[in-house]
Amino acid sequence: MPNIIEISHFSAPELAVFANLTDARLRNRFEPEKGIFIAESLKVIGLALAAGCEPISFLMERKQITGQARDIIARCGGIPVYTAGSDLLAGLTGFQLTRGVLCAMRRPRLSGIDELCAGATRIAILENFMDTTNVGAVFRSAAALNIDAVLVTTSCCDPLSRRAVRVSMGAVFLVPWTYIGEKPDLWPQPGIRRLQNLGFKTVAMTLSDTAVSIDDPQLMAEDKLAIVLGTEGNGLAPGTIAACDYAAFIPMSHNVDSLNVAAAGAVAIWQLRVRK
Repeated sequence: MPNIIEISHFSAPELAVFANLTDARLRNRFEPEKGIFIAESLKVIGLALAAGCEPISFLMERKQITGQARDIIARCGGIPVYTAGSDLLAGLTGFQLTRGVLCAMRRPRLSGIDELCAGATRIAILENFMDTTNVGAVFRSAAALNIDAVLVTTSCCDPLSRRAVRVSMGAVFLVPWTYIGEKPDLWPQPGIRRLQNLGFKTVAMTLSDTAVSIDDPQLMAEDKLAIVLGTEGNGLAPGTIAACDYAAFIPMSHNVDSLNVAAAGAVAIWQLRVRK
Protein backbone atom coordinates (compact mmCIF):
# COMPACT_ATOMS: atom_id res chain seq x y z
CA MET A 1 0.00 0.00 0.00
CA PRO A 2 1.29 3.49 -0.83
CA ASN A 3 2.19 5.68 2.14
CA ILE A 4 0.32 8.89 1.21
CA ILE A 5 1.16 11.93 3.35
CA GLU A 6 -0.80 15.14 2.81
CA ILE A 7 1.29 18.26 3.49
CA SER A 8 -0.01 21.69 4.44
CA HIS A 9 3.24 23.47 5.39
CA PHE A 10 6.96 23.36 4.64
CA SER A 11 8.44 22.80 8.09
CA ALA A 12 8.68 19.00 8.06
CA PRO A 13 12.40 18.10 7.97
CA GLU A 14 11.80 15.22 5.56
CA LEU A 15 10.73 17.76 2.92
CA ALA A 16 14.12 19.49 3.01
CA VAL A 17 15.44 17.36 0.13
CA PHE A 18 12.82 18.91 -2.13
CA ALA A 19 13.06 22.48 -0.91
CA ASN A 20 15.96 23.57 1.30
CA LEU A 21 18.97 21.59 0.10
CA THR A 22 21.08 22.72 -2.84
CA ASP A 23 22.36 20.26 -5.42
CA ALA A 24 25.79 20.51 -3.80
CA ARG A 25 24.44 19.59 -0.36
CA LEU A 26 22.35 16.77 -1.79
CA ARG A 27 25.41 15.44 -3.56
CA ASN A 28 27.35 15.11 -0.30
CA ARG A 29 30.40 13.85 -2.17
CA PHE A 30 32.45 13.17 0.95
CA GLU A 31 29.83 10.69 2.15
CA PRO A 32 28.53 9.24 -1.13
CA GLU A 33 26.56 6.53 0.63
CA LYS A 34 24.38 9.32 2.05
CA GLY A 35 24.18 11.31 -1.19
CA ILE A 36 20.80 12.03 -2.76
CA PHE A 37 19.62 13.32 -6.12
CA ILE A 38 16.21 14.44 -7.37
CA ALA A 39 14.63 12.80 -10.42
CA GLU A 40 11.88 14.75 -12.15
CA SER A 41 9.14 13.27 -14.39
CA LEU A 42 7.81 9.75 -14.61
CA LYS A 43 10.02 8.85 -17.56
CA VAL A 44 13.22 9.89 -15.78
CA ILE A 45 12.18 8.21 -12.53
CA GLY A 46 11.43 5.01 -14.44
CA LEU A 47 14.86 5.02 -16.08
CA ALA A 48 16.53 5.64 -12.72
CA LEU A 49 14.65 2.73 -11.16
CA ALA A 50 15.58 0.47 -14.08
CA ALA A 51 19.23 1.45 -13.54
CA GLY A 52 19.00 0.25 -9.93
CA CYS A 53 18.69 3.60 -8.12
CA GLU A 54 16.97 3.36 -4.74
CA PRO A 55 13.94 5.65 -4.21
CA ILE A 56 13.52 7.43 -0.87
CA SER A 57 10.36 9.51 -1.21
CA PHE A 58 8.03 11.15 -3.73
CA LEU A 59 6.60 14.65 -4.00
CA MET A 60 3.66 15.01 -6.38
CA GLU A 61 0.33 16.62 -7.08
CA ARG A 62 -2.70 14.79 -5.73
CA LYS A 63 -4.03 13.96 -9.19
CA GLN A 64 -0.88 12.01 -10.00
CA ILE A 65 -1.38 9.45 -7.21
CA THR A 66 -4.29 7.71 -8.90
CA GLY A 67 -3.30 8.94 -12.35
CA GLN A 68 -0.09 8.67 -14.32
CA ALA A 69 2.14 8.02 -11.28
CA ARG A 70 0.11 5.05 -10.06
CA ASP A 71 2.38 2.37 -11.57
CA ILE A 72 5.62 4.08 -10.47
CA ILE A 73 4.32 4.34 -6.89
CA ALA A 74 3.45 0.64 -6.93
CA ARG A 75 7.01 -0.23 -8.01
CA CYS A 76 8.47 1.55 -4.99
CA GLY A 77 6.77 -0.24 -2.13
CA GLY A 78 5.77 1.80 0.89
CA ILE A 79 8.06 4.82 0.58
CA PRO A 80 6.46 8.16 1.58
CA VAL A 81 4.43 9.95 -1.09
CA TYR A 82 4.12 13.61 -0.08
CA THR A 83 1.31 15.41 -1.83
CA ALA A 84 -0.56 18.71 -2.01
CA GLY A 85 -2.10 21.03 -4.56
CA SER A 86 0.04 22.54 -7.33
CA ASP A 87 0.22 26.01 -5.76
CA LEU A 88 1.50 24.75 -2.41
CA LEU A 89 4.03 22.49 -4.13
CA ALA A 90 5.29 25.41 -6.21
CA GLY A 91 5.77 27.37 -3.01
CA LEU A 92 7.73 24.50 -1.51
CA THR A 93 10.03 23.79 -4.43
CA GLY A 94 10.27 27.28 -5.91
CA PHE A 95 9.02 26.18 -9.35
CA GLN A 96 5.93 24.70 -10.95
CA LEU A 97 6.01 20.92 -11.15
CA THR A 98 5.29 20.93 -14.85
CA ARG A 99 5.89 17.18 -14.98
CA GLY A 100 3.96 16.59 -11.80
CA VAL A 101 6.31 14.29 -9.89
CA LEU A 102 9.65 14.48 -8.06
CA CYS A 103 11.47 11.54 -6.52
CA ALA A 104 14.35 11.72 -4.04
CA MET A 105 16.75 8.84 -4.72
CA ARG A 106 20.04 7.59 -3.36
CA ARG A 107 23.06 8.26 -5.52
CA PRO A 108 24.30 5.07 -7.20
CA ARG A 109 27.78 3.71 -6.65
CA LEU A 110 30.08 4.82 -9.47
CA SER A 111 32.32 2.33 -11.23
CA GLY A 112 36.08 2.74 -11.48
CA ILE A 113 37.62 3.98 -14.72
CA ASP A 114 39.15 0.62 -15.64
CA GLU A 115 35.86 -1.17 -15.10
CA LEU A 116 33.94 1.47 -17.04
CA CYS A 117 36.29 1.46 -20.02
CA ALA A 118 36.66 -2.31 -20.33
CA GLY A 119 35.38 -3.21 -23.77
CA ALA A 120 34.62 0.42 -24.67
CA THR A 121 35.63 1.83 -28.06
CA ARG A 122 34.23 5.37 -27.83
CA ILE A 123 34.09 7.47 -24.67
CA ALA A 124 33.49 11.17 -24.04
CA ILE A 125 35.24 13.33 -21.45
CA LEU A 126 33.68 16.51 -20.04
CA GLU A 127 36.30 18.93 -18.74
CA ASN A 128 35.07 21.51 -16.22
CA PHE A 129 31.59 22.16 -17.69
CA MET A 130 29.95 24.99 -15.77
CA ASP A 131 26.42 24.70 -17.19
CA THR A 132 24.22 21.82 -16.06
CA THR A 133 22.14 22.19 -19.23
CA ASN A 134 25.17 21.39 -21.36
CA VAL A 135 26.05 18.41 -19.17
CA GLY A 136 22.57 16.99 -19.61
CA ALA A 137 22.55 17.67 -23.36
CA VAL A 138 25.89 15.92 -23.91
CA PHE A 139 24.68 12.88 -21.97
CA ARG A 140 21.57 12.75 -24.13
CA SER A 141 23.71 12.84 -27.29
CA ALA A 142 26.08 10.25 -25.83
CA ALA A 143 23.20 7.85 -25.21
CA ALA A 144 21.55 8.44 -28.57
CA LEU A 145 24.78 8.17 -30.58
CA ASN A 146 26.21 5.08 -28.87
CA ILE A 147 29.00 6.43 -26.67
CA ASP A 148 30.10 3.61 -24.36
CA ALA A 149 30.95 5.73 -21.31
CA VAL A 150 31.35 9.32 -20.11
CA LEU A 151 34.08 10.59 -17.79
CA VAL A 152 33.70 13.95 -16.06
CA THR A 153 36.42 15.95 -14.35
CA THR A 154 35.99 16.75 -10.68
CA SER A 155 35.33 20.45 -11.38
CA CYS A 156 32.53 19.61 -13.81
CA CYS A 157 28.87 20.21 -12.96
CA ASP A 158 27.26 17.21 -11.31
CA PRO A 159 25.55 14.95 -13.89
CA LEU A 160 22.97 14.08 -11.21
CA SER A 161 21.99 17.67 -10.49
CA ARG A 162 18.24 18.10 -11.01
CA ARG A 163 18.55 20.19 -14.17
CA ALA A 164 21.20 17.98 -15.77
CA VAL A 165 19.09 14.88 -15.16
CA ARG A 166 16.01 16.62 -16.57
CA VAL A 167 17.74 17.96 -19.70
CA SER A 168 19.29 14.56 -20.37
CA MET A 169 15.79 13.03 -20.25
CA GLY A 170 17.26 10.33 -18.02
CA ALA A 171 20.20 9.55 -20.32
CA VAL A 172 22.51 9.86 -17.29
CA PHE A 173 21.07 6.48 -16.28
CA LEU A 174 21.63 4.94 -19.70
CA VAL A 175 25.32 5.75 -20.25
CA PRO A 176 27.83 4.54 -17.63
CA TRP A 177 29.85 7.42 -16.16
CA THR A 178 32.33 8.24 -13.44
CA TYR A 179 34.86 10.88 -12.39
CA ILE A 180 38.37 11.32 -13.72
CA GLY A 181 40.92 13.60 -12.10
CA GLU A 182 40.73 12.32 -8.56
CA LYS A 183 43.85 10.72 -7.09
CA PRO A 184 45.78 8.92 -8.51
CA ASP A 185 44.58 10.02 -11.97
CA LEU A 186 44.81 13.81 -11.56
CA TRP A 187 43.75 15.71 -14.65
CA PRO A 188 44.91 16.29 -17.31
CA GLN A 189 48.29 14.56 -17.82
CA PRO A 190 47.98 11.57 -15.43
CA GLY A 191 44.36 10.99 -16.42
CA ILE A 192 45.11 11.10 -20.13
CA ARG A 193 48.09 8.78 -19.67
CA ARG A 194 45.80 6.36 -17.87
CA LEU A 195 43.41 6.34 -20.82
CA GLN A 196 46.30 5.88 -23.22
CA ASN A 197 47.48 2.92 -21.16
CA LEU A 198 43.99 1.47 -21.59
CA GLY A 199 44.48 1.67 -25.35
CA PHE A 200 42.63 4.91 -26.11
CA LYS A 201 43.76 7.67 -28.41
CA THR A 202 42.60 11.01 -27.07
CA VAL A 203 41.25 13.80 -29.25
CA ALA A 204 40.89 17.36 -27.93
CA MET A 205 38.03 19.28 -29.56
CA THR A 206 39.60 22.72 -30.07
CA LEU A 207 40.20 25.54 -32.53
CA SER A 208 43.97 25.12 -32.16
CA ASP A 209 46.09 25.91 -35.22
CA THR A 210 47.40 22.35 -35.13
CA ALA A 211 43.94 20.77 -35.16
CA VAL A 212 42.77 18.49 -37.96
CA SER A 213 39.19 18.28 -39.24
CA ILE A 214 36.96 15.75 -37.50
CA ASP A 215 36.65 13.90 -40.81
CA ASP A 216 40.41 13.26 -40.89
CA PRO A 217 40.74 9.63 -42.11
CA GLN A 218 43.42 8.64 -39.58
CA LEU A 219 41.43 10.06 -36.69
CA MET A 220 38.22 8.37 -37.81
CA ALA A 221 40.02 5.03 -38.20
CA GLU A 222 41.19 4.81 -34.57
CA ASP A 223 39.90 1.68 -32.83
CA LYS A 224 39.52 3.27 -29.40
CA LEU A 225 38.91 6.99 -29.09
CA ALA A 226 38.29 9.34 -26.17
CA ILE A 227 36.62 12.60 -27.29
CA VAL A 228 37.57 15.44 -24.91
CA LEU A 229 35.18 18.41 -24.67
CA GLY A 230 36.03 21.64 -22.85
CA THR A 231 34.26 24.15 -20.68
CA GLU A 232 31.93 26.78 -22.09
CA GLY A 233 33.65 29.93 -23.30
CA ASN A 234 37.34 29.13 -22.85
CA GLY A 235 37.23 25.56 -24.09
CA LEU A 236 39.89 23.02 -23.15
CA ALA A 237 42.86 23.99 -21.00
CA PRO A 238 46.15 24.32 -22.95
CA GLY A 239 47.69 21.50 -20.91
CA THR A 240 44.84 19.19 -21.90
CA ILE A 241 45.26 19.97 -25.59
CA ALA A 242 49.00 19.40 -25.39
CA ALA A 243 48.57 16.04 -23.64
CA CYS A 244 46.08 14.62 -26.15
CA ASP A 245 47.08 12.52 -29.17
CA TYR A 246 44.98 14.62 -31.55
CA ALA A 247 43.44 18.07 -31.71
CA ALA A 248 40.38 18.33 -33.95
CA PHE A 249 37.90 20.98 -35.08
CA ILE A 250 34.48 21.06 -36.73
CA PRO A 251 34.57 22.95 -40.07
CA MET A 252 32.36 26.06 -39.94
CA SER A 253 30.57 28.22 -42.53
CA HIS A 254 29.49 31.87 -42.70
CA ASN A 255 32.38 32.99 -40.48
CA VAL A 256 30.88 31.27 -37.45
CA ASP A 257 33.84 30.40 -35.24
CA SER A 258 32.38 27.59 -33.13
CA LEU A 259 29.31 25.80 -31.80
CA ASN A 260 27.91 25.58 -28.30
CA VAL A 261 29.75 22.76 -26.54
CA ALA A 262 26.65 20.56 -26.38
CA ALA A 263 26.07 20.94 -30.12
CA ALA A 264 29.78 20.46 -30.87
CA GLY A 265 29.78 17.33 -28.73
CA ALA A 266 26.87 15.85 -30.67
CA VAL A 267 28.54 16.56 -34.02
CA ALA A 268 31.89 15.15 -32.90
CA ILE A 269 30.35 12.03 -31.37
CA TRP A 270 28.39 11.36 -34.56
CA GLN A 271 31.32 11.93 -36.90
CA LEU A 272 33.77 9.87 -34.86
CA ARG A 273 31.41 6.99 -34.11
CA VAL A 274 32.42 3.40 -34.83
CA ARG A 275 31.19 2.50 -38.29
CA LYS A 276 30.02 -1.06 -38.71
